[in-house]
Amino acid sequence: MGYSKTDELAINTIRTLAIDATFAANSGHPGAPMGMAPVAHVLFNKFMTFNPKNPDWANRDRFVLSNGHGCMLHYALLHLFGYALSMDDIKHFRQVDSICPGHPEAHDTPGIEVTTGPLGQGFANAVGLACAQAHSAGVFNKPGFELFTNHTFMFFGDGCAMEGIASEAASTAGHLQLGNLIAIYDDNHISIDGDTKCAFTEDVSKRFEAYGWHVQWVKDGDHDLQGIEDAIQKAKEVTDKPSMIRLTTTIGFGSKLQGTGGVHGNPLKEDDIKQVKEKFGFDPAKTFVVPEEVYDMYHKHASEGAAAEQEWDSMFEKYASEHKDLAADLKRRLSRKLPEGWQEKLPVYKPSDKAIASRKLSESVLEAIHEAVPELLSGSADLTGSNNTRWKNAVDFQPPSLGIGEWSGRYFRYGVREHAMAAIMNGLSAYGTVIPAGGTFLNFVSYAAGAVRLSALSHQRVIYIATHDSIGLGEDGPTHQPIETLAHFRALPNFMVWRPADGNETSAAYYVALTSTGTPSLLALTRQNLPQLEGSTIENGIKGGYVALEDKEAQITLVSTGSEVSLCLEAVKYLKDEKNVAARVVSLPCFEVFDAQDKEYRLKCIPDGIPALSVEVMSTMGWEKYSHEQFGLNRFGASGPYKDVYKKFEFTPEGIAKRAVATIDFYKEVKPLRSPLQRAFLQLI
Repeated sequence: MGYSKTDELAINTIRTLAIDATFAANSGHPGAPMGMAPVAHVLFNKFMTFNPKNPDWANRDRFVLSNGHGCMLHYALLHLFGYALSMDDIKHFRQVDSICPGHPEAHDTPGIEVTTGPLGQGFANAVGLACAQAHSAGVFNKPGFELFTNHTFMFFGDGCAMEGIASEAASTAGHLQLGNLIAIYDDNHISIDGDTKCAFTEDVSKRFEAYGWHVQWVKDGDHDLQGIEDAIQKAKEVTDKPSMIRLTTTIGFGSKLQGTGGVHGNPLKEDDIKQVKEKFGFDPAKTFVVPEEVYDMYHKHASEGAAAEQEWDSMFEKYASEHKDLAADLKRRLSRKLPEGWQEKLPVYKPSDKAIASRKLSESVLEAIHEAVPELLSGSADLTGSNNTRWKNAVDFQPPSLGIGEWSGRYFRYGVREHAMAAIMNGLSAYGTVIPAGGTFLNFVSYAAGAVRLSALSHQRVIYIATHDSIGLGEDGPTHQPIETLAHFRALPNFMVWRPADGNETSAAYYVALTSTGTPSLLALTRQNLPQLEGSTIENGIKGGYVALEDKEAQITLVSTGSEVSLCLEAVKYLKDEKNVAARVVSLPCFEVFDAQDKEYRLKCIPDGIPALSVEVMSTMGWEKYSHEQFGLNRFGASGPYKDVYKKFEFTPEGIAKRAVATIDFYKEVKPLRSPLQRAFLQLI
């Protein structure tokens, strides 16, 4: 078909927009957009199907910029194709409250699929998006009705290739034979430290071949538009494995500093901008220029995407007449609403029910609700039997050719890849048709912290099932026993950390996790059995905190979570019988949700007048907000049977009682004694 002068003009327009925006901001990364403008032009204008007027169309092709620092490339494309991103937005790149932030953020900018920037995250997100497409096709596509046919395209650079998460995700994609995933590697040999020969000399092509990817190499990414087109077309024709196109480019193409680290993360100088624009045929005196023929070219392709969506809508109407239930299910999922009455399936417990580990209580929830919530996916990072994340009749998500699962399967075998699992789940969630949950030990969620943070930042409905939540795991010892982990994740904005104390609290945690469409959740679950509590109900649990045991004569409030709540209840009995001290108990399974309750309710739980002592077998950091004194574990644990480990650190009724009495004695002269919550209220003023 060939390429015209208009194609060249369009490519150079992308470059000059990136140059002008980074210069105006006095911040940003012009090098990658200048180097990748040719492949971006070919990909978006020749291959991708999307409708800028409806960025949420279900069957659009997805694009992920894993090397998110080059985001002016993506913003320029979104503007040029007609997304709701104006030239004024481009001019305010990297400014406060701009919808063109310094790295792509999905909830800020129309057309951005996932939040990227920390290198390698977008790579794994793209794997998740591709998995979601394959799964959705497996569930909803029927003969004559190919509802889900989209591809996921992803750009990544040398930095992404160096990050371990990309290796984990690439290995996963190769195993899963994701033929709908096409990655384009910006092989420019430059990172912040300069030429990658100082740190990164492996053969990336051979590495991806070893992962099971289809690999091609386009050696002139600066000029060979036809070669780029041919490679992408060939990649689309390969349907039984993901594709990686190694594209050798020149970072900062056209700049005096092209091919060097100097153009990676710094705006061009004025004299450099002048010579670049002259070289590309632009007036150096003008900024943010888009020739009309460039708009026309891109708007023509956008209109083709709008027409494709109209065709899809017509097909869906016919589909709905022949597959009524499936169509209704899909429409509901895309609206992010849960099925009517699903919550009635949540298990309910009474105090006489047997003691059960909360990881098993979580399994019971999954068993009870998986049919009622068909979009719920589960999985584990090679700890299925320990995490209890698989319901009995679950089918694995696997390529059918392996004979061990189906694309429609709802159970993911992530392997020992915690970081990739978390980032893949972010991609699954972003697709819009599924809700992912995935398990590992709580201590190993720390391996995944980078992706967990992006779950929160990008408002993904992701559920982290984190078992073996404390020294209560026993013999595996300090290497596996979480201490600082909950303090870390409780400090994360827009993130719910649940540590349920019994069955009703576990059901409550799942209820809130599933109904919170823009907030991810972590469920910290025990290995050891927990009794069902007297004051526990799902209704109480969904408030994030409640009074588990009241005593109007109480001299102290014991506030606790998880396995220590039942210990506190035992301590109350010990205090009364042995010390003639009255105490009350508050269970606080989720700080984030409790903090969202009104002031009156919170002060009813942790009132003025008597001291509060927190009890949790982890770091005490963060508990100052809810207690006057803290009984926790600010050191590493110990290896041994869990009851012996608890005894070693005095997490027993007697040990709690000793500290409760000391707390009462210390504060008895403090009058009036304000609730620790009052300090938090004052901080808000």
